[in-house]
Amino acid sequence: MASISGQPIPAITEATLTEIADSGLRGPGNTVNQAVVDLGNALVAAVQGDEGVQLPPELAELVAQVRRIAEVEVTGIPVEENLKLSAFTIKLHGDEPRPVVILPAGWNPLGWLPFVYAYFKLALRGYHVLTYTPRGLGYPGWISTSGGHIDVAGPKDWADGSKVITYAQEQFSPSKVGFLGISYGSGISQLVAAHDGGKRVKAVVALSTWGNLATSLYSNDTRHVEAVNLLVGFTGGERDDKFDEEARDILDKFDQNRDLDDVVAWGTERSPETYLDKTNERGIPTYISNTWHETLFPVAPVIDVHNRLTVPKQLNLWIGDHGAPEGAGLSGLLTHLPFPGLAEPLREAYDFLDHHLLGADNEAPNRKRVTNQVMFTYKTKPVLGGGQRITEAARREGHDSWADVTTGTESWYLTGVNGDGDGALADKQAAGWSRSFTAGLETKATAVDEVMGTGQKEWTGNPKKYVLAEFERENLLVWSTDPLTGSGEAARRIRGAAAVRLTVRSTADAATLVAYLFDVAPDGTARIITHEPYTVLGLTPGQDTTVGWELQPAAYDVPVGHRVALVVNSRDRLYAFTGEEGSTTTIGSPNGHESRLELPLG
Repeated sequence: MASISGQPIPAITEATLTEIADSGLRGPGNTVNQAVVDLGNALVAAVQGDEGVQLPPELAELVAQVRRIAEVEVTGIPVEENLKLSAFTIKLHGDEPRPVVILPAGWNPLGWLPFVYAYFKLALRGYHVLTYTPRGLGYPGWISTSGGHIDVAGPKDWADGSKVITYAQEQFSPSKVGFLGISYGSGISQLVAAHDGGKRVKAVVALSTWGNLATSLYSNDTRHVEAVNLLVGFTGGERDDKFDEEARDILDKFDQNRDLDDVVAWGTERSPETYLDKTNERGIPTYISNTWHETLFPVAPVIDVHNRLTVPKQLNLWIGDHGAPEGAGLSGLLTHLPFPGLAEPLREAYDFLDHHLLGADNEAPNRKRVTNQVMFTYKTKPVLGGGQRITEAARREGHDSWADVTTGTESWYLTGVNGDGDGALADKQAAGWSRSFTAGLETKATAVDEVMGTGQKEWTGNPKKYVLAEFERENLLVWSTDPLTGSGEAARRIRGAAAVRLTVRSTADAATLVAYLFDVAPDGTARIITHEPYTVLGLTPGQDTTVGWELQPAAYDVPVGHRVALVVNSRDRLYAFTGEEGSTTTIGSPNGHESRLELPLG
């Protein structure tokens, strides 16, 4: 049997599963990892009875189990006249009432296809399963593609979700309805649950989710251009074909840096944060996960959503970037491959659903509401061909609330130039100095080399190494502590959101500043802890303006003997640069407005 794309299905081997775990969901450019595509196609064909599909024994047994207990179907769900959503269903045998888990697909050109393995796993746990591709997503002609234009989690998607629930009730007569989604599907899951007229959603699992879409696109007066470019290119078609006139107008305003209030209003309407009163009033148990180095949906607004929820809830924060922790557990895993810790993100999500939908007496209600994985505390070993393989998963810390994560702060004051040409981070205020750099050029101090790709490597034990001496001082400024001391292995336990206060002036009327926090080893190599941009608008050239902002939250142990470095430049590929290329940006520390870094400790 050919795949749903019409291409032959290659044999699925342990190497296929290892490639998924190592490389994640994305392939080169705007494609899905071919191993993910092959596995999804193979599992669909096998469960439909194709005996020619070659699978590892563990996956072959999984398929056989699903075939014994359920019927599967690829179908279309009508939501408007001449508009159907592609769907894949698993209906358990028997008359016993069972809950249904509905999974809106993530933002990708294959719709629901990448996560067939997860649908099988849910069926074996005792759920009917219905997954669907939200309107507009997918390659033309693929059966996993849905018609219409992409609504970007707007009111049409909420209405579609309610119609999907009605369809599920007609097909399965479920005892309860739950939603599980990753990325785009996670936001839609929360929004459908909040808006469904029948209040039928009894639990939500939102993986690699967003809290506020507006601030994911535009925050601190800075446009997140790389995230938007990636999303627009990852739909399965051309922009003019995939988006309706309203969405194209919003994208044009974003691209052209105009009428950004309209962009913010459009994003706010599509934000789970906007409707937390509904979620709380309905009492919808909500499980949320995200990553420290998230490049699409930054973690701070997600934490804000969790904090404001008054329902049964859980927040898990992981090493890596968008989709990395959950990807292998959704796409396909073998129990012995390839490194420890891969199964945990999905196991805990499933436990949450089991407790709230199946009534399972499990660990879900006893877990700490907030669990943070500490960067980069895993143990690794070298592997043939280069890189590292995790041998022991990174440490995790549980807290009753996010407020318990940070127990104190430490102030470090920026100084003028030292003998090495950089500034220091000192424990006493330093005023009366200024330092300048030329703005508008990218530097080797950057948040990531590749959206999702750099964080995927972090998740697998290979965080990016920087070399502090290679940072281009003409285009950035560096301040660092002396080597830090401490009573244990960690000199500083950074827990929460660091903050900076800088006094800035420019020869232009605007200046983009990107602040990065690095852990610098004795040999001069560095790892990134966190970062965040800020654009200062309405500057009077040559006049000082003092600004302050928080960096993205982090959980990071700085080892004894390492230094903490603050780096400030003007341009990162993730963000739009505002100002004038070649202009001069000056950071100073006048009396009463001393520049400083606040470190959160826990």
